[in-house]
Amino acid sequence: QVQLVESGGGLVQAGGSLRLSCAASGRAFSTYTMGWFRQAPGKEREFVAAIKWSAASAYYADSVKGRFTTSRDNAKNTVYLQLNSLKTDDTAIYYCAAGSIRARYAVGEYDYWGQGTLVTVSS
Repeated sequence: QVQLVESGGGLVQAGGSLRLSCAASGRAFSTYTMGWFRQAPGKEREFVAAIKWSAASAYYADSVKGRFTTSRDNAKNTVYLQLNSLKTDDTAIYYCAAGSIRARYAVGEYDYWGQGTLVTVSS
């Protein structure tokens, strides 16, 4: 079992930056693929980024590539999402999730979810 708690959301102007954190507790954090997803009002939850257990591989949605960066510190059981050059379209609740080594883009590939943190980007 893995428990995930996100933090770092808030209100920011377009063009600004935020750093989200996701603290994990439970066993074997370092073996999980960690993903970030977001859900805007009235929309489906969508993939944002994922990072493999070794941090050697990271994946991004086209909509955030070049603006967002995910990283992890296995010693601290924490994964991060740096959000730069934010746009109003980035407004959403951001969730972190833990999945198996094969997890990548799909919601169904992840077994554990945090409660989410709200990011609001104003124009």
